[in-house]
Amino acid sequence: MFKKILKKIDNSFDKCVYPGIAAEKNSVAAAAARAPRRNFMLAFGLLSVLSLSAAAQTTPTTPPANPQPQPTQPAQPTEVQPQPQNQPVQQNPVQRTQPNAPTQTTSPPPGTTPSGQISSPNTVIQQTPTQNVGTSGGIAPAVLPDDPPPVAPNFQAPVRPLPTAERVGVDIMNQLSLTLEQVIEMALQNNNDIDSSKIEVQIAEFNLRAARGVYDPQLAGESYYESRTTPTASTIGGAGASGKVTQSDFRTNLGASGFSPYAGGVYSADFTTARTTTNNQNALLNPQYPTAFNLSYVQPLWRGRRFDNNRRNIEIAKKNLSLTDAQFRQRAIEVIAQAEQAYWDLVFALRNLQVQIDAVKQARTQLESNQRLVAGGVLAPIDVVAATTQITTFEQSVYTAQESVTRAENNLKTLMLADRTSEVWSRPITPVSPISLEPPRVGLEIAIADALRNRPEINQLQTQTEINKIDQRFYRDQRKPQIDLVANYTSNGLAGTANEISRTSTTVNPELLARINQLSQAQNLPPLVFNPTTTISAPPDALVGGIFSSLSSLVTQRYPTYRIGVRIGLPFGNRVAEANLGRSLAEESQIGNQRAQQEQVIEAQVRNSLQALKSAEARLASALAARTSAEQLYESEQRQFRAGTTTFYLVLQRQTELLSARGRELQAQTDLNKAISEFQRSTGTTLSANNVTVTDGANLMKTNSPRTTVFSSKFFPESNQK
Repeated sequence: MFKKILKKIDNSFDKCVYPGIAAEKNSVAAAAARAPRRNFMLAFGLLSVLSLSAAAQTTPTTPPANPQPQPTQPAQPTEVQPQPQNQPVQQNPVQRTQPNAPTQTTSPPPGTTPSGQISSPNTVIQQTPTQNVGTSGGIAPAVLPDDPPPVAPNFQAPVRPLPTAERVGVDIMNQLSLTLEQVIEMALQNNNDIDSSKIEVQIAEFNLRAARGVYDPQLAGESYYESRTTPTASTIGGAGASGKVTQSDFRTNLGASGFSPYAGGVYSADFTTARTTTNNQNALLNPQYPTAFNLSYVQPLWRGRRFDNNRRNIEIAKKNLSLTDAQFRQRAIEVIAQAEQAYWDLVFALRNLQVQIDAVKQARTQLESNQRLVAGGVLAPIDVVAATTQITTFEQSVYTAQESVTRAENNLKTLMLADRTSEVWSRPITPVSPISLEPPRVGLEIAIADALRNRPEINQLQTQTEINKIDQRFYRDQRKPQIDLVANYTSNGLAGTANEISRTSTTVNPELLARINQLSQAQNLPPLVFNPTTTISAPPDALVGGIFSSLSSLVTQRYPTYRIGVRIGLPFGNRVAEANLGRSLAEESQIGNQRAQQEQVIEAQVRNSLQALKSAEARLASALAARTSAEQLYESEQRQFRAGTTTFYLVLQRQTELLSARGRELQAQTDLNKAISEFQRSTGTTLSANNVTVTDGANLMKTNSPRTTVFSSKFFPESNQK
């Protein structure tokens, strides 16, 4: 009877699905095509019979007609017997009774007792849809959420024409072939971050220059005319009857001051010359030419003699310049690493696009083969539909891969081009550098030592430590008392036009003289006669002359003045210096902790990069073997399909596996190259590995055999930018 059922199913299937084969049952091709189908139908029939037998053993419970609300009796707690693991537990449903309805007896499921317990641990219990699945009794079945409201029911995308296969914004006919070295060179020359880092170095250079400029002498000059009128009530003030003295000056002052680069001294020098005229009646030189030269010097004897604020600023500016150099190197390493990663991402995207296109071509070839077999009556028409579906699926992967190519290319252009006006934006990039499949062979200890020696982060922390030492030295010096040696020297000169002053005076009172003469006449004595005295005042001959006479007196130091002394300053408490020193000591501990943490991070990065190298190399070997096996399986499946011993579904599965294996191999190759780049970055050897050296702080030199190119200099000529 079972054979008759299979025969009826076989004939019905031939008439419905394979009409061509049903019409040509006597042909050899039809017999060959029916062989795998008979095996399939035999298995299908066997499964159907087993399903019917299992369904026959299950007796569903018929609910009573016109059910009425029934009170729910509390469920009695059921003791759960120890069960072996991974064994289903039959739940004992809660029994409900109706007062007026006849009681219906429900037989327990096979393998269980009337109370719902499992009779034997080895019994397999079949569960019905109303039973809960679990390992303990008394648990209510899971409550599913309500169905969501219908949103766009029976949605189907409208059939629309496919867009063009051209890439956006590039001319596919104008390819630009670039090696990895050329990409790195363009990135270092045109990258905006590199330019910003270069500007930071220039700023640090200017800061150092400004710090050293504190020792430049400060020149000062002043020239002015002044007229002063002063009231005076003294007879010796020279005001005369007007009671005022007017003096006019035309004065010129020249001076220079600054800091000494040796021992922290401070100097100043002033020169003054003037032409003075006055209406003072007592002035012997009018006009007169006074000159003066003053020189002073203050030398610290304790605080500020060995190390002062000016020398501190210069040392810090030097360290900041080296710090910006390290930051510039770090930025160059990051840009090179990013350029390498982007380059290999573009390589992977392009090769992946080619793999996806090849998959579509293979699928189309398989479709043509299926169409010929269907025309010959060997395959069912549904196999053509399956092949067409596979083609459309692969075509979607092609479009996704094409988008990945555009994204990877734009990312690379962003790193290597200066701005969006470059003509390279409209040209597709074709990487031509060979894929490096040989990772560096370096031990862990050597790699960590190289990283700690070459990584710019360590150099930056070392520079910060040196700056902190400079601060500590300065603040310790500020705790000392201020004791300064003060010296001053002044030389004066004076000359002018002589102004002689005549004064006539008598020493006898006229009334007294007249009384004496009267008495003398009465005694027949001669009268007394007193003549007035005339006095003429004139300046010394050494002061008579012009401006050059005054300067001669100045130069010959005819009228010098000297002064020398000690100035002492004792700050009470000096808490400012103490607090600054304490802060610098705390910062030293903080920098030490940061360095220890950074060294741990660097060692972890080196370990991770070495492990990534080994893992990428192992994945590449495994991916290569997997791709080779997938190719063999796909070819074998195709031969079996042509021989009629397998189904087209397995052919499609092998084809998909082959596509995935090729993609994994490409990804493994790309991961290995990126792992090599990351290892170079983690050990700080990116610059040396790519023949890039940093010169004079802000310049990068890339050496490519047999040429040497200098780029990223301070100012690029137009020829280099192009």
